[in-house]
Amino acid sequence: MHRVVQIGDVAVGGGRPLALIAGPCVIESRGASLRLAARLSHWAAQRRIPFIFKASYDKANRTSLSSFRGPGLQKGLEILADIRRRYHVPVLTDVHSVAEVERAAAVADVLQIPAFLCRQTDLLLAAGASGRAVNVKKGQFLAPWDMRFVVEKIESTGNRRILLTERGASFGYNNLVADMRSLLIMRETGYPVIFDATHSVQRPGGMGTRSGGDACWAPALARAAVATGCDGVFLETHFRPARAKSDAANALPLSALDGLWQQLTAIDAAARPQERRK
Repeated sequence: MHRVVQIGDVAVGGGRPLALIAGPCVIESRGASLRLAARLSHWAAQRRIPFIFKASYDKANRTSLSSFRGPGLQKGLEILADIRRRYHVPVLTDVHSVAEVERAAAVADVLQIPAFLCRQTDLLLAAGASGRAVNVKKGQFLAPWDMRFVVEKIESTGNRRILLTERGASFGYNNLVADMRSLLIMRETGYPVIFDATHSVQRPGGMGTRSGGDACWAPALARAAVATGCDGVFLETHFRPARAKSDAANALPLSALDGLWQQLTAIDAAARPQERRK
């Protein structure tokens, strides 16, 4: 039996409609974040899409020391709180250390554990103890069956609001490959599984001082993941991806989301007609 994880008005898993986690890689400015959140939330409401807004206040794992990291904890959380209040959508953000968890949990509906930190026991325990939903990205170095140990750590806090996200596995240097079996293997934990389509086409450190990517392939991988079986899709998006301050090479333009989502929901309905419920 697959669990349903309730996040505000959004239900993820257990046969519920395909959920969308979307937003920019990093908060670039208050104005840009509000504009993007307004467009995404309005579109999702029109389409009746279960939607969670995603943005990071700090990208602590950038390739280069000189890369843009975001506005930082305090200012970033203020912006996320404003988005949550104005547009009545749940928000998700990354946490990188135990010290950040309490403050982030006061604002965010979902605390996300970055892939590189998915084995950090103290961070997982702190996130679990916060009571917020926890989305853990499977490390690029980790086998999908080993995510059961991540789940056990969070469950030890009494928290059963867990999401697991596939974002590709290291395939040689500066390259990732998405193994669709991971979705099915991680679903054996009983928790909802998300497919991160845009990070799965990333080329980590592939451009020397920054990561590259192949955004053109993200829609195809998203379609494959939904056909295989997942409970939600994670997409980073931007008004003008080429100008994005982080993950420019793999983010999708906002204008591409509507057509892609129509395809994904059609595939989802065909792939699991008996499981899905309105």
